Amino acid sequence: MKWTICEESCDKVAEKKRFTFSVSENPLPLYIESIGYNPNELDFNRPEGYPYYHWLQTVKGEGIIELANKSFSLPRGKAILLTPYTPHKYYSDHEANVYWETYYITFTGAAIDSILNALDMNYSAFYEENENISFTRHVEKIIGKLEGYQDPHHLAHEISADLYQFLMRLKKYGQMNNKLSVLESFEKIRGVVEWLEQVYPQDIGLLEMSEKAQVSSQHLNTMFHDTFGISPYSFLVQLRIREAKRILITTPDLSLKEIAKQVGFNGVSHFVTTFKKREGITPSTYRNLHQ
Repeated sequence: MKWTICEESCDKVAEKKRFTFSVSENPLPLYIESIGYNPNELDFNRPEGYPYYHWLQTVKGEGIIELANKSFSLPRGKAILLTPYTPHKYYSDHEANVYWETYYITFTGAAIDSILNALDMNYSAFYEENENISFTRHVEKIIGKLEGYQDPHHLAHEISADLYQFLMRLKKYGQMNNKLSVLESFEKIRGVVEWLEQVYPQDIGLLEMSEKAQVSSQHLNTMFHDTFGISPYSFLVQLRIREAKRILITTPDLSLKEIAKQVGFNGVSHFVTTFKKREGITPSTYRNLHQ
């Protein structure tokens, strides 16, 4: 497992903390991709969503999150769990007297869907703390272990167990406000999304996707836009870029030509151009930044 840890001083009062992990080709059933604390949360606009499950909670102040064509407040003690590729944006009130302080966890894993399906939590929703559960206590427990780490290999398994425990308690005690309307549209294309997760390296076009979904190409395009805000092909490219980023980090000796071939791009030039357009940097630069 390759992993990195960074801590950044933000001011004299609080310290920004961020821990990120990169896993091998055989990930744990459930693992944390990143976890951290931000004493002054930044503004984010993700029209294509985030590729992993994303937990965001307010510690102090208040944030605003926009998704499914609606705006929601995220005050202290409240959190949101976002499913992968859910288009969203969030920001603080820049005129407020108090900074928007947050904790966050992004996570995935080989068995993530089966785990969340079993818990009936595989959808975007809001949660609130109560007398039976403190979100902050659970996240701080994990961050505390990372700050005093001894063996990173064994630590990955330990914090995976901590995350599983958190999800179990969240299911039992977390007060859920409501499922978000994006759930209904996602359920309609779940089968196609799960299929694309398996076959993205193949030569696939809109025709093959619509045949798999058993709907017209136009209707499939509408359903993807309703759910993710992007076209089916853009979603496919996003999957290829996500896998390319993993390979760039975990297999540093593999050439860009081989990576392009493995993830489904028609040539290295197409791969490099698409990667730079979406990520803002070339694949080589991305790899160098994560060495």
